Amino acid sequence: MKKERGVRSMKHIQKLIAIFVIAILALTMEFGLHHPLWAQILITLTGAYLAFTMFVEMIKTLMSGKYGVDLLAITAIIATLSVGQYWAAMIILLMLVGGDTLEDYAAHKANSDLKSLLENSPQVAHRLNSKNNTTADIEIDDIQVGDWLLVKAREIVPADGHILKGSSFFDQSSLTGESKPIEKDIGDDVMSGSLNGDTVVIMQADKESKDSQYQRLITLVRESEAKPAHFVRMADRYAVPFTLIAYVIAGFAWFISKDPVRFAEVLVVASPCPLILAAPVALVAGMSRASRNGIIVKTGDVIEKLATAKTFAFDKTGTITRGTLSVDKVVPAVGVDRQELIKLSASVENNSNHILGRSLVGYAKDQRIPLKKANSVKEVTGNGIQAEVDGKIIKVGKSTFVTGATSELEQTQTAMFISINDQYAGYMTFTDRMRPEAKQTMNVLTQQHHAEVMMLTGDQQETAEDIAQQAGILEIHAELLPDEKIKLIKNTPKDHRPVVMVGDGVNDAPALAEADVGIAMGAHGATAASETASAVILKDDLSRVEKAVEISEDTMKVARQSVMLGIAICTILMLIASFGVLPTLFGALLQEVVDTVSILWALRARHGHSKKTPTSGNH
Repeated sequence: MKKERGVRSMKHIQKLIAIFVIAILALTMEFGLHHPLWAQILITLTGAYLAFTMFVEMIKTLMSGKYGVDLLAITAIIATLSVGQYWAAMIILLMLVGGDTLEDYAAHKANSDLKSLLENSPQVAHRLNSKNNTTADIEIDDIQVGDWLLVKAREIVPADGHILKGSSFFDQSSLTGESKPIEKDIGDDVMSGSLNGDTVVIMQADKESKDSQYQRLITLVRESEAKPAHFVRMADRYAVPFTLIAYVIAGFAWFISKDPVRFAEVLVVASPCPLILAAPVALVAGMSRASRNGIIVKTGDVIEKLATAKTFAFDKTGTITRGTLSVDKVVPAVGVDRQELIKLSASVENNSNHILGRSLVGYAKDQRIPLKKANSVKEVTGNGIQAEVDGKIIKVGKSTFVTGATSELEQTQTAMFISINDQYAGYMTFTDRMRPEAKQTMNVLTQQHHAEVMMLTGDQQETAEDIAQQAGILEIHAELLPDEKIKLIKNTPKDHRPVVMVGDGVNDAPALAEADVGIAMGAHGATAASETASAVILKDDLSRVEKAVEISEDTMKVARQSVMLGIAICTILMLIASFGVLPTLFGALLQEVVDTVSILWALRARHGHSKKTPTSGNH
């Protein structure tokens, strides 16, 4: 579809250039060489050819079940040419093709061919020869079921499989939506597309690359994007009544005057340029306003859909929440100072690259707690870290590593335990915090825009419910795989559409493509989601979703006003022309005035006129 759209856009540009060249030639023939007949023949042949091509396009449009303003335009061209008013026909042709070109520009989609998603998918795997313990780099497509694969630190897992040797933490947030890295040990399954932590593991491939989770995501997105969008252009919705009014007035004028020129004079000022020009100009202006607010809208019809959106589906991790774990609670043991506990544990973790350790160190710095130098640092992979600080032996990590016993707390929360000289000193819990602007955004969408809001996440039910309650979301769908998200969006009733999906991870890409409007939170380079989405928020601010809706509503209001203004002026001019006081050439020039008024009014969409909604997102 994108290729066809690009070809069509190029044809319109070429056609516009050709008409300009022909117009210059005709002007030269009539006023330079004084051969008006040559100019008339040239314009007549051009007009007849373009009218025929427009007629063919109109038939195709009607056969597809749609309708448009082409019939009125064709009639106006034929009528003016038939009565010898060829310069009026040339002006109509210029405006019509110019309008098509402008509409293509407004509706031109930014490149979202999944290039980034494909580039970020694993390309090379390290096949391990278990006999001589050597590795060989192979293409991802050459992975066979049963192959032993070496996954280095910070590498993406190339295929679905299970771990044979080693243990590590795997970041699956882009696949499942789970906010915390999951520890995987010998025998545990790992998914392609997940990011390995800081240690090397050896895994066995259980599926070929093409059948693995990451490639399945790419397939889902392609399937969703291949489906054509069914959306009627705003100009087309006004086309039928406007066309009927024009024919009635023109026919009546011809019948009363008995002069076919009168028919042409009415249709010249009835030329549907305001309909063709006004809405695209307003959409381009609205898209420009959105970009100034950190929102990239890729197509004009996205503006139309956002303005009437009835359902908003939000991913949790990285969308409603920040997507990074931070310290939630610090619980020191009896007799242990809280600040001292943070200082000692952060001083130890300052020597580790573990995600929880980095969060703790960041928390200590935010609290302006000075860190101490740690000596004799010893990190035990998958368990914790030990070091000497101020002459004390500090252990930080799992409860079994720190205290020798298992804690039930670890079953429900992400926790880190601390001991000082082998004496239990306390623990800390970590959570993925909700964005401060999330609740206000949900309130505005539900109360001011009267939309339904729901959460779609791959995270656990308990975690999802907790965040949803904080954000004020009542409808929750948790523990979802990417294809289950697609099912929910696909099954949204017609009276609850358009449906908008907001997400940021690779796992959201298929759902973003399936939704009527996909909005990606792209501030942190979530390229797979950004490439698939029809709109991208460049600022790390969820309130921009509501801002996008506000801009879209403003834009469509201005677009409707500019179209209706153009129709009203055209109708008045048609009534005047029916009395024979507007020659065709003068009428065509007046049409330019109407076009200019419509365009200038449409350009008002570049600036907002609605009342600003206070959000907590501007930080």
